Amino acid sequence: MTIKLKDGERLDELHRNGYRIIQNSRKFCFGMDAVLLSGFARVKAGERVLDLGTGTGIIPILLRGKTPGRDFTGLEIQEESADMARRSIAYNHLEDSVSIVTGDIREAAALFRAASFDVVTSNPPYMTDSHGLVNPDLPKAIARHELLCSLEDVVQAAAGVLRPGGRFYLVHRPFRLAEIMTVLVRCRLEPKRMRLVYPFVDKEPNMVLLEAVLGGRSRITVEKPLIVYREPDVYTDEIYEIYGY
Repeated sequence: MTIKLKDGERLDELHRNGYRIIQNSRKFCFGMDAVLLSGFARVKAGERVLDLGTGTGIIPILLRGKTPGRDFTGLEIQEESADMARRSIAYNHLEDSVSIVTGDIREAAALFRAASFDVVTSNPPYMTDSHGLVNPDLPKAIARHELLCSLEDVVQAAAGVLRPGGRFYLVHRPFRLAEIMTVLVRCRLEPKRMRLVYPFVDKEPNMVLLEAVLGGRSRITVEKPLIVYREPDVYTDEIYEIYGY
């Protein structure tokens, strides 16, 4: 399918089912965290998935290619990103199973029916206003800093649309782990699986992947570490597998 790219846009290969995605490097491009989340999330046959703050739709598109889920929805507040996501969906002929809704995460409960999703995913902004400098470019700032929604907003939105026993998958930064756990439990999302991501085997972790279950019992499994690089510029075999190389 021919897709008209706008100024600054490019069409990137996803190494999954021949899928490609439209991005604009002047705005914000997806990173490894989104790809790792798509590999960590478990979606069963027939399940419905919502991605909160989907950006250009990377997580719904990858999950459509990796899992047997029935239907995938991305919620995105920035219309420019939502437009790129819709055009990527059309390019990949996924209109029958992937859709994008423009809207605010804080209004997810009003945009969707309660208990209407089996799985919710999110790769939210990691930084609060007190964490480093805010990028002067608004799309990048919104993606990286909690300008339009907080961690609690994201977790509350997930809890509001998940069915009982539904699963929430989150990628975040380890330095906020205590806060993340507290917010999850307060919203009745019980942490069940956790995996720390290390850039190198001898470095500190820089990402954490979490699964929480709505109304679940208190018990968490800490999975083996995920190491990104075997040596500089060379991924480990597991990272190559997650990417689909």
